[in-house]
Amino acid sequence: MSITKTLPLAAALFASAAGMAHAEWPTDRPIEMIVAFAPGGGTDIMLRTLAPYLEAELETQFPVLNRPGAAGEITYTALSQARPDGYTVSSLNTPGFLTMQINREPRFDPADLCPIARIVEDPGTFIVPAGSDYQTLDDLVAYAKANPGAVSIGTTGVGTDEHMALLQLEQAADIDLTAVPFGGANEAKTALLGGHITAIGLNVGEYATADKDAMRALAQFAEERSVLAPDLPTASEQGYDVIMSSERGLAAHCDVPQEIRDRLAAAVDAALANPEFKAQAETQSLPLSFQSGTEWQAAMPARLERFREIFALIDEEQ
Repeated sequence: MSITKTLPLAAALFASAAGMAHAEWPTDRPIEMIVAFAPGGGTDIMLRTLAPYLEAELETQFPVLNRPGAAGEITYTALSQARPDGYTVSSLNTPGFLTMQINREPRFDPADLCPIARIVEDPGTFIVPAGSDYQTLDDLVAYAKANPGAVSIGTTGVGTDEHMALLQLEQAADIDLTAVPFGGANEAKTALLGGHITAIGLNVGEYATADKDAMRALAQFAEERSVLAPDLPTASEQGYDVIMSSERGLAAHCDVPQEIRDRLAAAVDAALANPEFKAQAETQSLPLSFQSGTEWQAAMPARLERFREIFALIDEEQ
């Protein structure tokens, strides 16, 4: 057989094999779900709550693998390096996914990651131990003014929503704070309750399920009070222009065939419409805020510019 006849035949066989792989997806093996933060935090809880409903929709397993560190960069790098066959998905969190494109050169190409859906948007808050002398955000700001750099705030990494809120508060109150990064919210809470740091950034949903006898929130960083914390004043109500939230969703490699990404998106949509999932999400204090992957991706450039402006303000002061 000539080479000219062999090449088209090989191409046809490859295309046929690829088509069979698509036809078998997703029931022939599990779909690995990588979480960018440590167990027990808001992102981990969201995806572990969602996984059984995706399993029911797609008739396959979704084992969860936590790969925390570098504000999500470790997970995003793993997703970008995975085979784009639809058998690997990951959490996607902003602002971290966007801010790492500003303050460093990430080890992955952000264009390789395509949002499947935004699932949650959760405003931030600063938390202190219940026995702390700080009763309000004003109290913490007053101490920070008198003691520059002495107030340490635990975050889940550079450029995360807690860190961005810290930068905004520094600018709004003309103070210097010390950011201390952790691999996840639970690690930060342990450090806080151990007396190693002054305060931590959490999200309102995470605080809603926390032990209120052990810790206290000072403010929430939202335009309006969240239904999860109706008695907690916003930072704006206390005179500080700090608005920051965590968006959490699901992503796949952009080279995953569109039909597979569409099926993943449809499964997420169906899961979020399931009354049992909604009830469980409410129990877990997950503030559901669905956006399609297309809508979420379209909104990211404007958010990226906003975060760039926040970093620029800090750079100007240094």
